[in-house]
Amino acid sequence: MQHIPVKQAHSTNWLLTADGQPRGYIAPHSLQELWFHTGTACNLRCPFCLEGSKPGDDRLAVMKLKEVKPFIDEALYLGVQQFSFTGGEPFVAKEMIKILQYASQYRPCLVLSNGTAPLLQRFSQLVSLSSAPHAIRFRISIDYPDSTLHDKDRGTGSFAMALKSLRQLYQAGFNVSIARQQPREENTDDITDQYHKLLNSIGLPQTIPVIPFPDFAPPFVQHTTPQITEQCMRTYHTSASRRQFMCAFSKMVVKIKGRLRVYACTLVDDDPVYDLGSSLQESMNKQIRLGHHRCYSCFAFGASCSEGT
Repeated sequence: MQHIPVKQAHSTNWLLTADGQPRGYIAPHSLQELWFHTGTACNLRCPFCLEGSKPGDDRLAVMKLKEVKPFIDEALYLGVQQFSFTGGEPFVAKEMIKILQYASQYRPCLVLSNGTAPLLQRFSQLVSLSSAPHAIRFRISIDYPDSTLHDKDRGTGSFAMALKSLRQLYQAGFNVSIARQQPREENTDDITDQYHKLLNSIGLPQTIPVIPFPDFAPPFVQHTTPQITEQCMRTYHTSASRRQFMCAFSKMVVKIKGRLRVYACTLVDDDPVYDLGSSLQESMNKQIRLGHHRCYSCFAFGASCSEGT
């Protein structure tokens, strides 16, 4: 690995690293998963949010069903296997239920949510989707297996609401999982045991997946990471492991300044060099150069927002 630390908020050169070496890249092989960013508006204001989401935020605008439909239809033509939704908080979007109704007619869906008021207020509508033609899975953010730590950044009562959402969704017949924060230094076995005890305390099975995520840092910040060269990719990755990078099999649709655009993945929408065009077909023909600081998490740790249903 070429350990040349570079502080960057955005890629300064698409093709070359800071010292002029060919930058490592991923060549997409298929569209297995299509993500929709439902907007950076959120009911919470978490200081660690990788999207910088907060109430009323419009860096990425809220989507409507009529805007989503053409991309769902194109993705189906390209053989997509799953639709996934993130935010912000997806249930802040007024048409989120309609969007899920449409998407779940055709493929399984995954929804990332903070599990607080917006979801709970729409729960009666969500129950009707438990019998959708294709399953809808929910990943609820529970940062720590401790209410004090979780509520410190998300706000008092957030932990209790997230647990309530998790339990009610599971009891309604939905598959669920948990997203947690992953400190740099942690006793993973101990933390896993704490989550198992938490699940037991609310009557849920220990088999519910608990998915750790590193600190990706807020958008537009300068972050120091080693540079990823083509030689790095040949040395540390095989053709099979390169196919597991999110940008090899998934894309994300965002709405920026009134226009819907396709970005390389869920982690790079703060950098316009990862804008791959206005159509999915166009995006699939472009190499993804690994120049964003978050690309290093994928390269070194196999980080991924994807989750099969």
